[in-house]
Amino acid sequence: MNQSKTVGVILTIIGAVIMVLAIVWALANRVSGGATVLVAIFGFVISAPLLGLGIYTLVKGRAEAGEEATIKKQQKLLSMVMTQGKVQLAPAAIELNSSMDELRQITRDLVGKQLFSGYVDWAAGTLYSIDAAKLKDKKCPKCGGELELAGKGLIKCPYCGSEVFTASA
Repeated sequence: MNQSKTVGVILTIIGAVIMVLAIVWALANRVSGGATVLVAIFGFVISAPLLGLGIYTLVKGRAEAGEEATIKKQQKLLSMVMTQGKVQLAPAAIELNSSMDELRQITRDLVGKQLFSGYVDWAAGTLYSIDAAKLKDKKCPKCGGELELAGKGLIKCPYCGSEVFTASA
């Protein structure tokens, strides 16, 4: 559990305990009806900000945990490609506990962050690490066809459909 989630849980519990203690105190001391309402309102005024902040922090912590999991998947995929040079996408998706769409998004995020240079053959389901220097002749590493610029950091082969990602394109 990350820190934000822990703080959120603690604040939520403190807020709930304050509210319960205010109600229990009012009932235990047999205060009049108007005073019971006043104690409940006072307890709510003190506990509501704690409950609200606790729930907000808990939700934020869950979002951070999701982002952290994505970053770990990106690091693992990048490590796999850099060490192996060639990675089959289906086994990588299983190892990362991801769908193929999520794996595609992870790959594109790595390219967008300029952390990955290589190419992917989506049809064959293979991700390749490649040095940008190898692409100076502008030939597809798979079929040898002329490559076309498809976007910043992306070169696409019009013949086989391979997408070549470069950090400096």
